[in-house]
Amino acid sequence: MSGKRIVVLATLDTKGREAQYLREQIADFGDEAVLVDTGVVGTPQADADVTREQVAEAGGTPLSELLAGPSRERAAPVMAEGATRLVVAMVSEGRAHGVLGLGGTQGTTLCTRVMRALPYGVPKVMVSTMASGNVAPWVDIKDITMMFSVADILGLNPLTRKVLVNAAGAVCGMAASKVRLERGDKPLVAITTVGITTQGAMKAAEVLQAAGFETIVFHAIGPGGRAMEQMMQEGIIGAILDYATIEVSNHMFDALLNGGEERLTWAGKLGLPQVLCPGAIEVLVFNEPETVPEPFSKRTLIRHSPQITDVRLDAEEMAAVGREVANRLEHTKDRGVFMIPTAGYDSYAVEGEGFYDPEADAAFVRALKENLPDNIAVIERDTHIDDPAFATEAAEQLIALIRDRDRQ
Repeated sequence: MSGKRIVVLATLDTKGREAQYLREQIADFGDEAVLVDTGVVGTPQADADVTREQVAEAGGTPLSELLAGPSRERAAPVMAEGATRLVVAMVSEGRAHGVLGLGGTQGTTLCTRVMRALPYGVPKVMVSTMASGNVAPWVDIKDITMMFSVADILGLNPLTRKVLVNAAGAVCGMAASKVRLERGDKPLVAITTVGITTQGAMKAAEVLQAAGFETIVFHAIGPGGRAMEQMMQEGIIGAILDYATIEVSNHMFDALLNGGEERLTWAGKLGLPQVLCPGAIEVLVFNEPETVPEPFSKRTLIRHSPQITDVRLDAEEMAAVGREVANRLEHTKDRGVFMIPTAGYDSYAVEGEGFYDPEADAAFVRALKENLPDNIAVIERDTHIDDPAFATEAAEQLIALIRDRDRQ
């Protein structure tokens, strides 16, 4: 019995009986359920601990106004905003230790918006009719556990009771865990990589770990880099070896591995020690060859997998990427290092491989140097990114930056 408080998010007019059943099951696990009613129109089928009136008020519009001309289009944003504010406050003040949501399309949208606003590590379980498909719109970059309800969440029966008790057990078990997401004595070091830079990233991680640092590796496929940037903001990550910056070029050219406009910005804004490398930055990633847009479709294509096709950027495009990278680093508060392996930014770009183009790489370097802030040093090495010596030096440069900051 952990005695934790679990927020249950549900529209109590349509899912009140299920929410009440969850309350009882959570109590059987030794915890307390806090029922938050996100419904609007119907009559609640269970007693709420946080009423729909309170949720609407917290969302900026009294429930009476929503009921005057009820519509999902108007009510949903208000109830989502109110629930988010209330639950975030409960969690931050230690009055809630996990969140469990119930819903179909509308409920899943609302509940997961609340969950995405919560810090990493807070237990988040979403029982949803939508959980057997593409859950990216609801999970995004947060640690949300999606549980497929199988049947619609409209009434109790042998299946729904078992699904719900499993969900209750999951969130209560998570809340009872003694493992916490806490800072250690040394900063947690983030490393980015993709498959064609993995050998170098693994060597760098080995060097950092031998020096006593824990590492967290992000697959730089879009959500990975965005999650890393978010974890910097939440104070989880304290130093960065950005080995694969491919997500910047993919954002610029609307390719698959799109890290968004904030990618490569937060380490600098927060003054975190960072070493950067141009890992796979010349590569745009698309699906099957027929999905590759003009003008890229006439270039050399490399099939990374049956569903993934890679394209190489030319010199003019690489210069634009160099300027963009420098622009994203312009607010860097502290010193940083940009290490460049001039013999290839990934295993596809070394001599003899399909993306080998030293002139295009040189255009990137020229543009980068011309626009980088003065507090970011550029180190060039006549080798490729998977060279163990290059990876070792990149890790050692970051270790030096961390130790210099600690001495200040």
